[in-house]
Amino acid sequence: MDLKIIPVWREVTPELQAELAAFWLAHKAIPDAERANARAKQAVCVLRDADGTLCGVATAMVRILPRLRQPMYYFRMFIAPDCRRQQQALPIFRAACGILEAANQDKPESLGVLLEVENPDLARVFSHAVGSRTGAAFIGYSPRGHQLRVVYFKGAKLFPPAPLARRVVRRAAAPAAIPAA
Repeated sequence: MDLKIIPVWREVTPELQAELAAFWLAHKAIPDAERANARAKQAVCVLRDADGTLCGVATAMVRILPRLRQPMYYFRMFIAPDCRRQQQALPIFRAACGILEAANQDKPESLGVLLEVENPDLARVFSHAVGSRTGAAFIGYSPRGHQLRVVYFKGAKLFPPAPLARRVVRRAAAPAAIPAA
């Protein structure tokens, strides 16, 4: 299958947005149109076959993990089931990292790319602290129990730490006073 990766970061047209939303909805990858339309605006690159049919997409959004307190591009990827097993995940990931790194050079907004490894098969492949083919370094687990990995951009410099979110701590009610005997 002849597949091509096409950069679209921050150049998503209304037509591509509609096509991406329909793609996710048709494959039940995103359950509702509103979320699919919002995600489409985050497209970094798309995967198309020789006929121009959409086969996959990589998206990213700036996110700050409380543990890091630094902005990272939170990476997501979806490939249509009939296009899987074509060895495209790694090329799309590498292309997306390159696109994001190049865009980040002019106006830095992120230290690199953060990925949450949701696929159990991929999690088994990612058994080393630093992936030999991706360069993605293990940094812990998400609240959902998935591996978190980062690829830092070359020469990335830390931003001032993002403020910690204030947690609302609910205290147990004070015990009732014990009457004097």
